[in-house]
Amino acid sequence: MEKQNKVMILNGSEAVMAEYREQEVMEYQNNPFIEALPPILTKEEAIDKLAYYPPFDENERNLDSNIRVHLVQRLFQYYQPIFQSLDLESRVSRMIRMGYVHRNPIKPEFAQGLHENYKSILNANIDMYNSNFKSTSSAMTILGPSGIGKSKMINMILSTLPQLIVHSRFKDNDFNMYQLVWLKLDCSFDGNIKGICIDAFRSLDSLLGTSYYKRFGSARMPIASMQPALSQMLKVHGVGLLVIDEVQSLSVAKSGGAERMMNFFHYLSNMGTPILLIGTPKALPYLRGDFRQARRGSSQGDMIMERMKKDSNWDLILEGMWDYQWVRKPTPLTQEIKDIMFDESGAITDIAIKLFMMSQVKAISSGKEEITPSLIRKVARENLQLIQPMINALRSGDIKAISRYEDITPIDIEGFINKEFATTSMNHKIKELQKAKKKQEKDWKTNVKEQAILKLIELDVEPSRAKKCVDLVIEQQGEDLDVRGIVKEAFKLSISIEENSPQPTKKLKKMELQNKQDLRLIVSEGKENGLSAHEALNEKGIIKSVENDFFNVV
Repeated sequence: MEKQNKVMILNGSEAVMAEYREQEVMEYQNNPFIEALPPILTKEEAIDKLAYYPPFDENERNLDSNIRVHLVQRLFQYYQPIFQSLDLESRVSRMIRMGYVHRNPIKPEFAQGLHENYKSILNANIDMYNSNFKSTSSAMTILGPSGIGKSKMINMILSTLPQLIVHSRFKDNDFNMYQLVWLKLDCSFDGNIKGICIDAFRSLDSLLGTSYYKRFGSARMPIASMQPALSQMLKVHGVGLLVIDEVQSLSVAKSGGAERMMNFFHYLSNMGTPILLIGTPKALPYLRGDFRQARRGSSQGDMIMERMKKDSNWDLILEGMWDYQWVRKPTPLTQEIKDIMFDESGAITDIAIKLFMMSQVKAISSGKEEITPSLIRKVARENLQLIQPMINALRSGDIKAISRYEDITPIDIEGFINKEFATTSMNHKIKELQKAKKKQEKDWKTNVKEQAILKLIELDVEPSRAKKCVDLVIEQQGEDLDVRGIVKEAFKLSISIEENSPQPTKKLKKMELQNKQDLRLIVSEGKENGLSAHEALNEKGIIKSVENDFFNVV
C-alpha cells in the first residue's frame, strides 16, 4: 500500500500533503489537481484496496458462547469486491480526472470562471449554461433497491482516495490551496434542494474550517443565491466528485417540482463538478429530461444494481464469508447451502451476510454449534418475515412491484443478537447453577457421611466398621434419611456384623496404625488422652464446620 504524508490542518481535519506524479495521459499532464491524485489502479490493485477481510483465529471457536456472539459481529466489516465494484471504481476514477481537465488551477481560465460565478452570487442569477466555463465534467446515477449494497460500494471506493489534499508548491511555483477530492451528502427524508445546499455548506465548514453556512446558509437566503454559492465553493476547493446519496428521499413538492430538481443537478454538473447520484427506483422521475441527456453524453452511463445472479460472483462472496465461522462444529459450504442462501436472501449480499450472522448466533445460543440447511431456513422464516414481500418482488424483476417496498423495515439484526445473547447468557447461568447445585449435593452427602461416621465412633463403633456401615446405608436408602436416620440404621447394621463376627483383639495391631491420618489411630490416641472421638478428630482438623461449609451457598 502506498504511503501518504498525512498532516493535520488548523481546524483538526486530517489531510494529505500533495505529491505530484507524472501522467501518461496527455490531458492529465501539468494539472496539480490530477497529478496529486493516487495512481490509476489496475484491477488487481483495486481488488486489494477494496477488499476487507476481518481478523479471524480458529482458536476463537473455543471461547465461551457469550464472547463468540460478539465476535460474529465482525462480519459487518466484511467486503468482497466483485466485477461491478471494479467497474464503478474505474468509472469514478475517470469522472474525477476528466472533471479536472478544464479546471486546471494554474491556468487563467480557472480564475476567470471563479470571477464570473462570483457575479452570479451577488446578482442571485443562475446561468445554466455558463459560456465562460468550459466543462468536461460528467454525471452518473446508481439505482437499485434498498439494501442492495449501493452505499457500501461507493463508500469503499471513496475510502481508496484521500478526501483532502494540501498543496503548497507546484513545479517551483508557490501554489497554496486545499483540494477536496470528494464530498458526499446524504439527503434527509422529505428534504429539498435548499437542504442539500445547506448540508454542503456545513460539510465544507467541518472539513475546511470555513464559515460558508453562516454566510450562505441562512433561511432567508434565496435558493437563487445558494446554488451559485455552492457551485463557487465546489470550484474554489477543487471538489473532484460530488456524491448525493438517498436522492429518492427528496420531496418533489418542496423542491418546486421534478423539473426544478433536475435543473439543479444539471446546473452543478454544467458548472464543472462531476456528480454521482445514488437512489432507489423511486428516484427515476427526477432523472429524466435534460439531466438524462447530460449523463448519456458523459460516457460514464448509469449503473443499475439488481439482485445477484447465481454465478461465480455469488460463489465468491459466500466462499469469502463462510470461513468466518465461530461455531465449534464448522460446516463446509455445500451446493445445498449456496442454493438456500441464494433463495432465502433474495440474492442480496447485505441480507445474505446478516442471515449468515443470525444463523451462527442461533447455533451458538442453542448449543447445537453447527450451521445446517434446516437451521438457515428456520432463522430466515422467523426473522426475515418483514422483508419477504420485497424479496418476492426482486425475484419477479417487476420494477413497479419493487418500487412499492422502498421503505420496508430493515432487518433488526441488533435486536436479534441482543435477544440471542440474553438466551446464551441465561443458558450459561443455568449451567453454572446446575454445577453449583451438583457440588452442593455432593458436599451435602460428604458432610452427612462424615457426621454419621463421627456419631458411630462416639458410640464406640470401630472407625473402619462405621465407615463401611454408613456407606452401605447411604447406598441403599441415604436420600430418604437424615443424619440421625443414617446413624440409627448404620448402628443396627454394625451390631449385626459384630454379632456374626469373631471377637476382635483388644489391642490394635501396630502395623495397622502406621498412618498418622488413620481415623482409628487418631481416636485411639484421643481416648488415651481423655478426649472424645469428636474432640480428637476436630483437633486434627479432620472435621469440617457444617455451618461454614454446608450452609454457605451463594
